[in-house]
Amino acid sequence: MSSVLATGERTRIIGVKGEKTMTRLLRFQTATGIASLVVAAVQTAFPQETGKPASSYSPVVIHEAFATIRARMEAAKPEVMKRHTALLEERYDLSNRPASGVTMARSKPVQQGVRVKLASGRTWDALARMTPEEIKSGDAFPKGFFPLPHPNHAEGGMLFPRFLIDEIKAQEQRDLTRFDLDFDFPDHLLPEFPAPIFLTTRPDLGDVSHGKLVTIDNFHELFNGILNPKQLEGLRLLVTAFPQQQFNGTEDRRTIRPSRGAACFDCHANGHTTSATHLVGDIRPQQFRHRIDTPSLRGVNIQRLFGSQRALKSVEDFTEFEQRAAYFDGDPVTATKKGVNILERGSQVHFMGEFQSLLDFPPAPKLKIDGKLDPKKATAQEVRGQDLFFGKAQCASCHPAPYYTDNLMHNLRVERFYNPRLINGRMASADGPIKTFPLRGIKDSPPYLHDSRLMTLEDTVEFFNLVLELRLTQPEKADLVAFLRAL
Repeated sequence: MSSVLATGERTRIIGVKGEKTMTRLLRFQTATGIASLVVAAVQTAFPQETGKPASSYSPVVIHEAFATIRARMEAAKPEVMKRHTALLEERYDLSNRPASGVTMARSKPVQQGVRVKLASGRTWDALARMTPEEIKSGDAFPKGFFPLPHPNHAEGGMLFPRFLIDEIKAQEQRDLTRFDLDFDFPDHLLPEFPAPIFLTTRPDLGDVSHGKLVTIDNFHELFNGILNPKQLEGLRLLVTAFPQQQFNGTEDRRTIRPSRGAACFDCHANGHTTSATHLVGDIRPQQFRHRIDTPSLRGVNIQRLFGSQRALKSVEDFTEFEQRAAYFDGDPVTATKKGVNILERGSQVHFMGEFQSLLDFPPAPKLKIDGKLDPKKATAQEVRGQDLFFGKAQCASCHPAPYYTDNLMHNLRVERFYNPRLINGRMASADGPIKTFPLRGIKDSPPYLHDSRLMTLEDTVEFFNLVLELRLTQPEKADLVAFLRAL
């Protein structure tokens, strides 16, 4: 920075505070075209305020008693949640508007309609006619398309919806309630719970969960006689709680009582997802870390990359990495302190991976063996949507049949549409390459995109219509949604 700014300007930057200041700095960067200033300003300004140097590590020695930490964070919670709720309400229509006759694999209604709000006077069609440069210069990018922060981005950590917390507490007497935060999305916008489980090895059985949440209390009863001993042991480990950054026995936990920890299937309930959220562990500093939308584990047997951006090469790598590092925000130092569970690769990790590879997509009765629609079973609208998917809408370039993934990563470069800015502690800048997730069973997995920023399939179509500059008509968008619901 010293080679670019005069001494007086450097002094002014070092002394300023808060998000408004950071936004001004980033606008300054854009105006002058100095690419390095964004990273330099964000990385240096925050440590300068506290007088502490930047660090990749979390604090190991905590200098507050648990009672003090709890009192401080409980007192701050109302304002933290108010701030995040205001952001959601500014961005989205969160009302309960189910689509007629459209349900998830069991029975939960699928929500319909575009939920991202536009600024007064804007329309989706007019926005789609603008170039990325025009949208950026006019600050016209919809707020709901910006990266979504964690409910408390500066704090982060695993955060679970209430229905999962209540069921785990009832079955195991293990409490996943955080005293500092509540989950942010209403239940009707989340996946059905508990989700059905379909196995690649026993499709004849249908839903092997029988409508129950699989936990340490019932996994043996439900799966003994269906799985082999290795798979059964793998499932046991997936539903066993192990210490995690926020759920453990230390004084800097986020539960009132010391916690046994979290299980893999707390986030990936029944091998699917509850949309529990967290922050990625592989990015520093904190404001650049991405919120995670927990992906479904259905169909991992056909996937070749794991983790939204980490590009891990096997489900075994992913399983081992999660417990060694991701459980602890990517910090092995605090992991050791909090009681990391080191899984043995040759047996435990292998067994867990083998079970995960049995998790199948939900049945899609309108699809042929090539993954495309059977015209004898599909509606005219679904067929039109399929033609768009493989044609004008360009979806199949990343999501080819039959599983609707290319097992690659792609960079959408959404930052073309806006100037970088700090939003509730989250730096909205370049996302970078993101894994292509399978679209089979996609209607069962709201909300969408890697950080949950899109509430419905209609939002997702509008997002890609704008980002890929597709110029789809309103009827074409509706046809595309109809096809996606059939997958």
